[in-house]
Amino acid sequence: MSGGGDVNTDVHALVASVQRLRAEIGKRVVGQDAVVDEILMALVAGGHALLVGVPGLAKTLMIKSLADAMALEFRRIQFTPDLVPSDITGTEILEESGGGSRAFRFVRGPVFANIVLADEINRAPPRTQAALLEAMQEHSVTAAGQTMRLPEPFFVLATQNPIEQEGTYPLPEAQLDRFLFDIRVGYPTEAEEVSILRATTGARGAPITPVFTADEALALQRAVRAMPCSELLLQYAARLVRATRPQETNVPAIVSRYVRWGAGPRAGQALILGAKAAALLAGRAAVSPADIRRVAMPVLRHRILPNFAAEADGVSAEPIIEALLSHVAAPTSAAAL
Repeated sequence: MSGGGDVNTDVHALVASVQRLRAEIGKRVVGQDAVVDEILMALVAGGHALLVGVPGLAKTLMIKSLADAMALEFRRIQFTPDLVPSDITGTEILEESGGGSRAFRFVRGPVFANIVLADEINRAPPRTQAALLEAMQEHSVTAAGQTMRLPEPFFVLATQNPIEQEGTYPLPEAQLDRFLFDIRVGYPTEAEEVSILRATTGARGAPITPVFTADEALALQRAVRAMPCSELLLQYAARLVRATRPQETNVPAIVSRYVRWGAGPRAGQALILGAKAAALLAGRAAVSPADIRRVAMPVLRHRILPNFAAEADGVSAEPIIEALLSHVAAPTSAAAL
């Protein structure tokens, strides 16, 4: 890929495939365009995503539709309080052959898939959550003394219900940091809700046709990594992340007042990779400051820990991030290229 102009022909074809992918998802999912875009950004950036929203907003349907349109192996894990790590990674069973000999065989768990939906991840105990999060980080599972690679691409989408906390095990901040994006799924508009009622209470819609392959997903992930990013933009991302830390100098007043812990270096990595993915999916060959600003909310909202004063005053991470974007000056687009 070159540093300017259009992306090359192969990548153009891949981006066109992503547009067809969006269209296929749209056969089942009404609206939620920003959410679908952020899921696709996380996928091509090679990261995982956490979807947070109340029940009934099509989180599971979106993820299942994505898997169907990509012709990838899909597994759904419904997290429950009695789920144990081997329910996710797999377990050894003792088999007896026809000759009477016995041997252990490892039966792979549902994590051995390209797209894994961890439904209501906060309902399982920490030990089980950790088993999935380790697989997310390492792209492998160690069991029965062997390390087994997970299929590529490997993409975990976890869901959480933000309003029902009884009997749940909230993910610790260090575990949340494993997710590239924290994606918030909001209510549809009135027009979208009418369309949902029309589509879901009448005849079944057209089936989803697979239009995207594992090889294409991996090629896009490589293209994201190869995309250039100027030194000015790297500095901009670093300044944004450092401005989330109340112990730093020259931070917004809202950070000093309401933030207990700021984001770590992994947030900067996520900003750059997410911005590269946003630029690529828009058909551009270089990152702009607008791309970093576009992904700042899903990258930072789960990496900023508000303090007790913020909770008392009802201040969430979103207004803090908005203040950061206003406080930290972005380089001009021309200078950043």
